[in-house]
Amino acid sequence: MAPALQTTAKLELVDQRLIEGWQRNFPILSRPFSVIGESVGLAEDAVIHRYAALRETGIISRIGAVVAPNTLGASTLAAMAVPPEQLDVVAHLVSAEPSVSHNYCRENPMNLWFVVTGPDAQAVEATITGIEKRTGLPVNDLRLVEAYHLDLGFALDDAVGSGPRQVLRKPDPAAIRPGDRELVAAIETGLPLASRPFLPISALTGMTEDAILERLSALVKAAVISRFGVVVKHRALGYRTNAMAVWDVADEATLRLGEAFGGEPGVTLCYARRRTESWPFNLYCMVHARRREDALAVIDRLNGIASKAAGVNPRNHTVLFSTRCFKQTGAKLSRQLSTVA
Repeated sequence: MAPALQTTAKLELVDQRLIEGWQRNFPILSRPFSVIGESVGLAEDAVIHRYAALRETGIISRIGAVVAPNTLGASTLAAMAVPPEQLDVVAHLVSAEPSVSHNYCRENPMNLWFVVTGPDAQAVEATITGIEKRTGLPVNDLRLVEAYHLDLGFALDDAVGSGPRQVLRKPDPAAIRPGDRELVAAIETGLPLASRPFLPISALTGMTEDAILERLSALVKAAVISRFGVVVKHRALGYRTNAMAVWDVADEATLRLGEAFGGEPGVTLCYARRRTESWPFNLYCMVHARRREDALAVIDRLNGIASKAAGVNPRNHTVLFSTRCFKQTGAKLSRQLSTVA
């Protein structure tokens, strides 16, 4: 189980500003921490020191790129129905796979949910096949069909869904150039916390600092990088309730309902995914909240929207609260040897 982490109540005001102000639109400049320092009244080295402390204490995981799904690499959401007495063992095997970035237990017979990422679809499929062979259990591969809202920036106040709603921009794959995936893979664990954090990436990629800045800026502009900034660990900010609400609706209704759901405060992710024989749901919403009742209030609003939408009539609906977090890291675009092949 993930360790308990400190919450925003223990954060100094300047640290809150360093987090909330820079979860998006991080300066892709030679000396970004100097720019941030000017905005909060700190010297560059003090900004770097504070970010290092926030990372060390588990408040933030990294500063870097959040990549739009299936652009520079491939990814999928996967789920398994694991007998309760085998859960710890199976979860450990799944988390040991480098391509697994998130791994949760949820309140449902389909109880183990994880995200697999990789440089391409073949790598993702190989990971899933390896997990099935190692565990002896089937994996539901719930590939993304369409995204309606993707934003995991978190407000630091007590309001559910506070802060500006981010409009989902469609990525432009035509903007991708040779070497872009390798560049983003080089910073997948986060930028170095140094005065010129992009400079060390030159040695890994063979690119000049100016070229790195130009390509990352271009990928942000094209929405291939959907967000560049401080990536927080939401539990450390007090968002300890994580609910996944799913609906079985007619495929032709997912766009209309998904766009309506995605615009609701409190919804952090909303997307359509393909069904499987054992999992008939195709519309998903993630709700992160400080309390269970807050999450349920958001989901009640979504059900109200669904009930009023002409011609939708969801056939089935359920809510899966996460109970344990076994793993939470950034997506992996670099090629790594599988540990469960």
